[in-house]
Amino acid sequence: MKLWQKDNSKSTLENIVKFTVGKDRELDVYLAKFDILGSMAHAKMLESIDLLGEQELSDIISECKIIYNEVISQGEFEIFEGIEDVHSQIEYLLTEKLGDTGKKIHSGRSRNDQVLVDMKMYLRSELEEIVISAKSLFDILIEKSNNHKNDLLPGYTHLQIAMPSSFGLWFGAYAESLIDDMIMLKATYKVVNKNPLGSGAGYGSSFPLNRQMTTELLGFDDLNYNVVYAQMTRGKMEFLSANAIAGLANTISRMAMDVCLYNSQNFGFIKLPEELTTGSSIMPHKKNPDVAEILRGKSNLLKALPLQISSLTSNLPSGYHRELQLLKEIIIPAIADIKDCLNMSHFMIANMEIKSDLLASEKYDLLFSVENVNDLVIKGVPFRDAYKLVGEAINDDNFSPKRDLNHTLLGSIGNLSNDRLVDMMESEIDSFDFDKVHKAYSSLLS
Repeated sequence: MKLWQKDNSKSTLENIVKFTVGKDRELDVYLAKFDILGSMAHAKMLESIDLLGEQELSDIISECKIIYNEVISQGEFEIFEGIEDVHSQIEYLLTEKLGDTGKKIHSGRSRNDQVLVDMKMYLRSELEEIVISAKSLFDILIEKSNNHKNDLLPGYTHLQIAMPSSFGLWFGAYAESLIDDMIMLKATYKVVNKNPLGSGAGYGSSFPLNRQMTTELLGFDDLNYNVVYAQMTRGKMEFLSANAIAGLANTISRMAMDVCLYNSQNFGFIKLPEELTTGSSIMPHKKNPDVAEILRGKSNLLKALPLQISSLTSNLPSGYHRELQLLKEIIIPAIADIKDCLNMSHFMIANMEIKSDLLASEKYDLLFSVENVNDLVIKGVPFRDAYKLVGEAINDDNFSPKRDLNHTLLGSIGNLSNDRLVDMMESEIDSFDFDKVHKAYSSLLS
């Protein structure tokens, strides 16, 4: 009996196990297919250094394929009661079928490097899905930008009308923001895409493990060489992923806020489809932009994601610590949220209607004050004098706006440069090389 156990030791122990395991059994289901693939690569490597026989390897690979194709891919994988995590569950299934052969699969591994490789493969897969969704949102923004490049829109500073803008500029601005977000995603992907397998509990193994072999079998670009640092990437890879997600969330939250403003009666620039609005229980005229507001709220919460992870991992020394397990509870739901936000943003932008001829209204006359100043400058009036003349006309209520716009500046109303944005985005997408991973998995499962 342990010193801290009382007469109710069984229930006490059960509560402690429940507390320490937390949501691992629920969240580990997301890692199951990656744990199988990692086990297949590890088994092949063990056979290459004579820790598994040829027939033993064949049996393990065959059983892993059955679990992958007939259990995990069918959505039927579960972690049995009394089994702590996905790694133990899969080893249990292999041992149940293969006996002593199944018990050999853990040679040269620790659950520490298993969860590391699983999380890296999981994050790698989810980052790919996020990239695809972000690219889809980028495409619809560019399409809308091109279609509405001649539809003018009031531009604001300090929430006061400032200068003429356009829907082409507005849609294009968020498209270009996604390019910078893609750069952050690529940097994160490069850090994640390194193999930790073979680092064990953080101090390697006396077995002559072929770490380069598992790196190639799992489609990693490289490996984490130093076994201590390999373990230190737990928390770091989630933190970098969180920053990339927060960057996307920042883009979406600002766009959602614009939509909330532009949809209101006082602005009246856009019209949202009925599916994206709700009514009021008391006011029959209401069409509230609830979807845009939830997008804004979810995105604002995601912007705090890096702080959550940095707070959890603050001041941890090197080596494994149990609270690192809690990273899953932060990052896995956040990934689901950002993918939902990207997909809903795409639907919102694709189905949004814009109103044309907005600037014809005299309430937007002052938007053109700079056009009047520039016209005087072109005619030879010094800028400061031109500025003063137009200001006096405005103060004297004698201002007549010059509404003919001829903007040729790169990236302005008349020169959106969307073709350049498309090229930049395509270049970023191509640099990920997702096919390398797909081919590696196909090879393992073939």
